[in-house]
Amino acid sequence: MFADSAKIFIKSGKGGDGHVSFRRELYVPCGGPDGGDGGKGGDIIFEVDDGLNTLTDFRQIRKYVAKDGEPGGKKRMHGANSADLVIKVPEGTVIKDFETGQVIADMSGDNRRETILNGGRGGLGNMNFATPTMQAPKYAQPGQSGRELWVQLELKVIADVGLVGFPNVGKSTLLSRVSNAKPKIANYHFTTLNPHLGVVDLDGGAGFVMADIPGLIEGASQGVGLGHDFLRHIERTKVLIHVVDAASTEGRDPIADIRAINAELEAYNPELLTRPQVIAANKIDAIYEGDENPVDKIAAAFEPEGIKVYPISAVSGKGVKELLYAVYELLKTVDQAPVIFEREFDMSSLNTAELPYTVEKNEDGEFVVEGPRIEKMLGYTNLESEKGFVFFQNFLKTSGILEELEQAGIEEGDTVRMYGFAFDYYK
Repeated sequence: MFADSAKIFIKSGKGGDGHVSFRRELYVPCGGPDGGDGGKGGDIIFEVDDGLNTLTDFRQIRKYVAKDGEPGGKKRMHGANSADLVIKVPEGTVIKDFETGQVIADMSGDNRRETILNGGRGGLGNMNFATPTMQAPKYAQPGQSGRELWVQLELKVIADVGLVGFPNVGKSTLLSRVSNAKPKIANYHFTTLNPHLGVVDLDGGAGFVMADIPGLIEGASQGVGLGHDFLRHIERTKVLIHVVDAASTEGRDPIADIRAINAELEAYNPELLTRPQVIAANKIDAIYEGDENPVDKIAAAFEPEGIKVYPISAVSGKGVKELLYAVYELLKTVDQAPVIFEREFDMSSLNTAELPYTVEKNEDGEFVVEGPRIEKMLGYTNLESEKGFVFFQNFLKTSGILEELEQAGIEEGDTVRMYGFAFDYYK
């Protein structure tokens, strides 16, 4: 089955912990600290693979976790950096934050490889913390945590022209006639369950890429039928061809069908209606002579709106050449740059600095400061050391916690408690 969307979990590697050790050699009874630094955790990298055209693999494997960096060692040995985890995706894959739906990256055009999550930095070994007043530090820095995220992958096909229309109006037949695409064709609804791409070659080396976008029916933008799964593929196209059954072989009204499809496009993304459109009035070989020509009625309804109508027969090929050259001329009038979705998601929101904390006064008159941000800070800091306590004091100032404590009414001598650590407040 064609898969054009998937939800996956990604996590970069944690940095290796710094090491605590001291030089111990013969004739060097009081060697200094020699604990090495930890290695960097692996990054999560997405890369375009031209051999892929679906997201099927992500239906089987949903978790992608990079390895952690190696811890530091004695004798100033640096822990090894972890290898990056490279995730291969087809061109046209848009990576979104699952919670907000905001775009993180669009793997299209020149963007062939992008680092999405950086691995955690390695922690510093105790050799880095020696000072004239503290020559034997007995602590090291833990490795920085990796980042994690649930992301939604969406494959949006890359094509210049999109074929839209209700099922069984001849889109697949038209695509197979004018290109090298070989979609499955039969006379029943929803034959086409996959978007098909075909290259249309015209005289003089001209041409364009055309996509058959299946599954559009009324209510598609609200998830009815298969339409919601495939509307995303229209977003990259520059020109739309509405294929309709001009002969009404199934009793459908072609004018009403075009109005319905346009309504679905507008409901999904109003910008789609600003793109050039033409109408391919298909199945003219099935129109009975002597009847009022339905193509004239379609033209009367839409050509005043600037949408040209081209009578064709996808089966016999009649009128198809005129349609293709008209579409090619339309393509010349639009921006030729590929449709790329710009980044919307702010990756800095994953930083630990953005984690929350709370400041509250308990029944004993103590001021309690808690939250993920505090937990992470305490995990990185040795408060029993002079240098660690100086870092702790700077953290309270720069993070705004001291200001919040003062706003909460703290006075000199009051106790501040942070999980298992408590201290008296003095300016």
